[in-house]
Amino acid sequence: MQVSVDTTLCIGSGQCALALPEVFDQDDVEGLVVLLDAKPPRELHDDVDEAVNRCPVQAISTMDL
Repeated sequence: MQVSVDTTLCIGSGQCALALPEVFDQDDVEGLVVLLDAKPPRELHDDVDEAVNRCPVQAISTMDL
């Protein structure tokens, strides 16, 4: 799985970081998403999908590798 984020869409709701802090964080200035792991291990894929679904503006996307 390859994870991508679009910070131009992000509104800083923080749902992704709350759902999966191993993969997502928020920057200290604007609160926008920071991608910590673009290729998370397989055991986190379901949690990544949950974080994607929680994003209110669809700023996170995934692609199968």
